Amino acid sequence: MFAVLRDLVRYNIEFAIGAVLVALIAVFAGLSFFSPVDPTQIYSTIPDQPPSAQFWFGTNSRGQDMFWQLSFAFRNTLAFGLTVALISRVISIVVGLAAGYLGGWVDRVLMFVNDIFVAIPIFPILILIYFVLRSNLNGFTLALAMACFGWPYDARLIRSVTLGLRHREFTRQAVFAGMSPLKIMLEEHLPYVMPIIFATTMANMIWSIGLEVTLAVLGFTNINIPTVGTTLYWANNHSAMVVGVWWWILIPVIIVVVLFLGLFLLAVSLNEYIDPRSRLRRMGA
Repeated sequence: MFAVLRDLVRYNIEFAIGAVLVALIAVFAGLSFFSPVDPTQIYSTIPDQPPSAQFWFGTNSRGQDMFWQLSFAFRNTLAFGLTVALISRVISIVVGLAAGYLGGWVDRVLMFVNDIFVAIPIFPILILIYFVLRSNLNGFTLALAMACFGWPYDARLIRSVTLGLRHREFTRQAVFAGMSPLKIMLEEHLPYVMPIIFATTMANMIWSIGLEVTLAVLGFTNINIPTVGTTLYWANNHSAMVVGVWWWILIPVIIVVVLFLGLFLLAVSLNEYIDPRSRLRRMGA
């Protein structure tokens, strides 16, 4: 694993840039743990102050210091995206490895369920979940619901790789050695699909964060939980651009674009690393 990271940083400039951008956002989000004020409290400072030496990102119409409020919002947003990505990765790994290695009726049943989840419209379902739960809807519940729809495409990709590994010589040797199917999948096949898992994790975080921002801006999440989406929701609710509080919208949009760009570069560079020809071309071979 460390050798893979070393090669990516050394030979792939996109990976290095993406890692730096994501690290900067992560550090910014981590500063929320040292916030001198409660980021959720409103009217704690002078409203509608432009960016200055005292208020780096300005203040909004709700009397919040935008620097600390956005730091807390991005912490929640990153935690949300990571939760969705991790839960959906676990599901995709289990389904993809089991379907690809076991085959037969197991493969048919799992792929039938997979196709059902592919066909389900996600956005209306999430809106329905909001109307059912309303004020009881928290970040983890929404992340869990979203993770249930974020795995089918990646599970098919993992299955396709596992189908090829199933007939490789090392798999036959593991079977002859008496290894159980579970042990073969975890110890022999899982390492081969890990680069795919890392690449799809970045793409899944972009998808989940983008969807959460869309839902929040439309008011279909708990607007009392600070996230990037709820920040934009309150900015729109207070007509920030109309009254001239442009930094309330522009700054979070710039930061989230930087985050998406960083995650995209990481996903692209990892996808390129998976292809042996692209990897060797990068390394000058």
